[in-house]
Amino acid sequence: MIKIIYGAKGTGKTKMMIDAANAAVADAKGHMIFITDNKRGMYDLEREIRFIDTSEYDIAGEAALCGFIKGVIAGNHDNEYVFIDGVVRIAGKPVQEMAAFFYMLDKVSKTNNLVITVCVSAAKEELPDFVSKYI
Repeated sequence: MIKIIYGAKGTGKTKMMIDAANAAVADAKGHMIFITDNKRGMYDLEREIRFIDTSEYDIAGEAALCGFIKGVIAGNHDNEYVFIDGVVRIAGKPVQEMAAFFYMLDKVSKTNNLVITVCVSAAKEELPDFVSKYI
């Protein structure tokens, strides 16, 4: 399952994502992963959530991000939740050009029985159909 948190820059999307991750800790039976491109929010997450700052891995582009996420998921067989904050910044592409990325996320979430929450900086009317179907 894929969930989307959207809104313009500065509307509190990261805080909503951190709150959602922390709330999921109580019910989670598997691993939880929080992926972002900075250290902001690192200390706001519960310690059970694995925090990954992609700026330490020189991810260049959508294909590299896809491979990175698949690699992180492959590291454990009991992953349950994945939170991706700032996907547009990490991939370096506008959301309208990321259809392949969202296709990969959908496939990975179904194959691995994951709940993947993605934060997208865009207004609802700016979201392409391949993203808005997850709202």
